[in-house]
Amino acid sequence: MFEFIAFLVALVAATVVAIYGHSRSRAFSRRRLRYTRVAERPGIAGVMVGVGTALLAAPVVALLPIVGAGTAMALGAGVGSGVAMGSRDPME
Repeated sequence: MFEFIAFLVALVAATVVAIYGHSRSRAFSRRRLRYTRVAERPGIAGVMVGVGTALLAAPVVALLPIVGAGTAMALGAGVGSGVAMGSRDPME
């Protein structure tokens, strides 16, 4: 029973972290990166930022008791997709 509860807590944590990372990185790239060269190649930039975020988050989540590598990968995917989508957003 504890394993199932721990799995649900880790799943909810990964989902929340991915959604938060996506929304914040999309807002940042829409606001700050639209005039840079990142806006010209949003797919490449999204992949690079996502992989970098996952690599930087991996040691942090390794120290936490319930979450694991899946949370770091979810954060990387969320941030990468946020950068890619934010740089494609129309300029305001």
